[in-house]
Amino acid sequence: MNAHLEMDHEEVLRVKLEVLRREHRDLDEAILALTQAVHSDQLRLVRLKKQKLALKDEIARIEDQLTPDIIA
Repeated sequence: MNAHLEMDHEEVLRVKLEVLRREHRDLDEAILALTQAVHSDQLRLVRLKKQKLALKDEIARIEDQLTPDIIA
């Protein structure tokens, strides 16, 4: 009955991937703004960069799951 409302695994991954990409862009903008500030908080900058890198790794993992294996 609710079959049309349920998303399959691949659709869920695609939605999650888009959310992570948006978060990654937002972090990029926050890092840029912080680096341009006169008195930037270096500790916060490092934390944001680590968070951005973790998001990049998660994005890569999901992209690998969505990319079919090519048998050569």
